[in-house]
Amino acid sequence: MTTALTDSVAHLSPDRWATANRLLVRKALAEFSHERLLTPVPVGEGRYTLRSDDAGTEYRFTARLFALDHWQIEAGSITRHRHGSEVPLDALEFFIELRVALGLTEEILPVYLEEVSSTLAGTAYKLTKEPATSRQLVAAGFQAVETGMTEGHPCFVANNGRLGFGVDEYRAYAPEAASPIRLVWLAARRDRATFTAGAGLDYDSLVADELSEETRERFAATLSSLDLDPDAYFLLPVHPWQWWNKLAVTFAGELAERHLVVLGEGEDAYLAQQSIRTFFNTDHPEKHYVKTALSVLNMGFMRGLSAAYMEATPAINDWLAGLIERDSLLTAARFSIIRERAAIGYHHRAYEAATAKGSPYLKMLAALWRESPVAGLAPGERVATMASLVHTDHEGRSVAGALIEESGLDPQVWLRHYLDAYLVPVLHSFYAYDLVYMPHGENVILVVEDGVVTRTIFKDIAEEIAVMDPDAVLPPKVDRIRAEVPEDMKLLSVFTDVFDCFFRFLGAGLATEGVLDEDTFWRTVAECVRGYQESVPYLADKFKQYDLFEPEFALSCLNRLQLRNNQQMVDLNDPAGALQLVGRLKNPIAKF
Repeated sequence: MTTALTDSVAHLSPDRWATANRLLVRKALAEFSHERLLTPVPVGEGRYTLRSDDAGTEYRFTARLFALDHWQIEAGSITRHRHGSEVPLDALEFFIELRVALGLTEEILPVYLEEVSSTLAGTAYKLTKEPATSRQLVAAGFQAVETGMTEGHPCFVANNGRLGFGVDEYRAYAPEAASPIRLVWLAARRDRATFTAGAGLDYDSLVADELSEETRERFAATLSSLDLDPDAYFLLPVHPWQWWNKLAVTFAGELAERHLVVLGEGEDAYLAQQSIRTFFNTDHPEKHYVKTALSVLNMGFMRGLSAAYMEATPAINDWLAGLIERDSLLTAARFSIIRERAAIGYHHRAYEAATAKGSPYLKMLAALWRESPVAGLAPGERVATMASLVHTDHEGRSVAGALIEESGLDPQVWLRHYLDAYLVPVLHSFYAYDLVYMPHGENVILVVEDGVVTRTIFKDIAEEIAVMDPDAVLPPKVDRIRAEVPEDMKLLSVFTDVFDCFFRFLGAGLATEGVLDEDTFWRTVAECVRGYQESVPYLADKFKQYDLFEPEFALSCLNRLQLRNNQQMVDLNDPAGALQLVGRLKNPIAKF
C-alpha cells in the first residue's frame, strides 16, 4: 500500500515542480501582458520588470514582442526579487501577489489556485515522460501526437484544471497519461432517453457496428436476468469517472427503479483526446469516436453534455455536411468535417423539473458518436491535431518546423499550402454563409502528405458552429445554431479565433526558431486572403462590409473570462454578450 501511495505522487519532485512553476509563470506573464492585465516596464535591451500589487515583489525577465502584442518570454530569464533578495518562482504566490491587477475576487481566487495547482501537477507529470523531439512526433502515429501535446490551450494559463479528478484518476483518464480505458455501458429506458441519428443511420445499425455480437448478447443477458426486456432500453456509453463519481450516487434512484441498469465494460480500448471527454477507439480506429458527459470543471466549464442539446446534434452535422458538399470552393479545397452521427441523452425528470436550462445537473448523462477520420484516409495520408503545429519540444524545435523540414519546401510555400487548406474554408464559410466555427488547434485535424498539409477536417460541430445571419433559412432542427451577433463583432470570429489565438503563436514560434521571419509569415497570410477574395468576386460587397484588412480590431481576452468566472466563462445562449474586449490590436495583414 505504501508503494502505491508514494508512486501516485512520484512525479511531484522538487526539480520538476520548480520547472513547472517557471513554465507557468512564463505563460502567465506573457498572456496576461498580452491581455493588458499586466504592464511590464522596459528597462533596456529586451529586459522588463513587473511589480506586485504592493510593489514589494519584482519580476525581471527578457522578452521579444511580436505582432498582435505577443510576448515571447525566455523562461530561463525570469527572476523574482523581494526586499533586495532573489526568491524562487512560485506560481500560486504569483497570483496572490497580483490578485488586484488580475481582478481575482475572494470567491474566484481559491478555486483558480486549485486549477493552477492541478495544471502544475499535470506539467510535472509530463516532465517524467521521455521527451520526444518534434521530428519524432511528426513521424509518430495519430494518437501518439494527440497524447504527446504538453501545453494544452495556448492562450489559457490555467488550462488543465480538471477539478474532480483524483491523482489516480488523472493517471487513468488524462490524455497525456495515454492509458487505454474501456467505457462503461448502461441500459437506459427508452421512455426516459432520446436517441437521434443522422441520415442513413439508425440505432440498431449503430450498435451493431460499435459493439460485437458477443458483447451485445452479454448486455442483453444481464437485462434478461433482471426480468427486464432488452428491447425497452437503449445502450448508453459513459465515462468510467462519471459512473464511479456521479451516476452511481447522483442517479441512485434511477438505478434502484431499473430506469438505468449498469451492464459492465465494453471490450474495445479507447484513448482520451485533448478535449478530455472524447475517446478514440484504438482497437478499431475506423469506428466512431465516443464523446461522453464528464462532470469535471476544466477551463471555465463543467464538461457535461446536455440531453436536450444532443437531440439536434446529428441534424446539424448533416446540414453542414450537405452545405459543404454543395459548395464548389469548399469541395475544391477538399475541406470536410467528421460528423457527429448519433447522440443519446437521458432525462432525469427530477433534475429537469428542479433546474434551469444550462444547469450542470442537466448535463450528467449523454453521449455522442463522431466519425473517425482514419476511415477516409488515402494511401500516403496521415493525420495530426492542428494543435501540434505550435508544440515546441525540449530542444526548442516546433512540429511546424519539423513538417517544413520533412516537406523539403521553402517555408513560405509550405505555409501557403497550410493556409489554403485551413484559412480558406474558414473565410469562405464566413463570407458566403455567415457561418463560423471554433477553429482552434484542438478542433482541427490536419491531413499531411510528405510533410505538407493538403487538407483539413473540422470537428466538434454541433456545439461550436453558429450562423450569424438573422435571415438565414435553416431547417427547424438546425435553428439552434443561429446566433445574434452585433455587426461590428462578427469578424472577431476570424480575428480572435484564428489570428490572435493561433497564428499569433505559430508566426512568433517560427520566427523565434529562425524558420520563417514574421514579416513573411503575415505577408503570406495576406496573400492567401487576397487569393481567396479574387477567386470569389461575387462576394466583393461582403469583403468591403467585413474588411479583413482593417487597420485594427478589438482585443478579445480569454483569460479575463476565466478570471472573472471560472465556473461558466460564457453563456452559450449569448456568446457575444460575455466577451471581454479591452482596447485594440494592430492588424498584422493591414500593411499588405
